[in-house]
This record gives sequence, C-alpha cells and structure tokens, in this order.
Amino acid sequence: GAPPAAAPTPAPAPGAPLPRVTEIRIDKSEHTLDLVANGEVVRSYRVALGPGGPGPKRYEGDRRTPVGTYHVAGRIKGLFHQFLLVSYPNEEDRRRFAELRRRGEVPPGRGVGHSIGIHGVGGALRDGARAHKETDWTLGCIALDDDEIDEVARRTPDGAKIVITD
Repeated sequence: GAPPAAAPTPAPAPGAPLPRVTEIRIDKSEHTLDLVANGEVVRSYRVALGPGGPGPKRYEGDRRTPVGTYHVAGRIKGLFHQFLLVSYPNEEDRRRFAELRRRGEVPPGRGVGHSIGIHGVGGALRDGARAHKETDWTLGCIALDDDEIDEVARRTPDGAKIVITD
C-alpha cells in the first residue's frame, strides 16, 4: 500500500499564546513567506508576487516585487481584504533608481514606485480566488489568502522587519 501521509503540523493549543513575529522573510524564487519569531520560522505560506521576475524593483510599473530589507510601515483594512504596507523604497532602492534614470533606463514619467504591500485577495480576483497563487498577478506586492493575511497581520506588529530575497 501507499505510505501514510505526513501528519500536518499541529496547531498550537487553543488559548496558547502565539509567539510575537519579529521578522517576515519572503523568498521570491520559492514563492514563500515565513513568519519568524526569535530567529525561528513559526509559520510558512505560499504567495503570489508581481510577474516582473527576479531582481530588485527598478521603477514604478515594472511589476517586480522589490528585493531588500524593509519594515511594516502601517496597515489598511479593506484594501485587498487587508494590506500591510512595506516601507519601499529604501535608500538603496532610491540610489538604484537615480542611477537607472541617469543612464536613461527609466521610461518617461515613471517614479521609483510606492504602495508595495503584503495583502490578501479581497474582491481583486472574482473567479477562482482560491487559485490566485498559481500565477503571479500583483503589481509588485506579495499576496496571500484572506485568512492568511488576517493571521499575518494579527501576529506581526508595525515596525517588524521584512526581508525580501530572490
């Protein structure tokens, strides 16, 4: 017969306090978001990203998810269900953009970009919201299921570190 299926990771006991998340790690190539508490991964999710490919975000409208170190800069309830604002652009992003602009590699009228977030689906994808992770559809954001962003938001305080890697 078939080998037994691996048992799912048990949920913490009801009422048990969940460790406070100190860092969110996003791996673009793996399409994963990990919640980290005290240096230990306490929860992992599969995510959808921007379809702009690997590498750092270059300019507004390139549909790339940024790469770098940021923090949770606030939250907006109701936008894509729930939206945790990523502190993009950082100084490195601004320097890269200035250099690209100097070299003439930024389309006219484009800025460095803004409003990058970790969010749910909300009303964004009417058909097949459950299948949204099968394709990269955001404008550079990181998307989870609505129930997942609720958990991430509940466990992650404003100011928590966000590290996004290729």
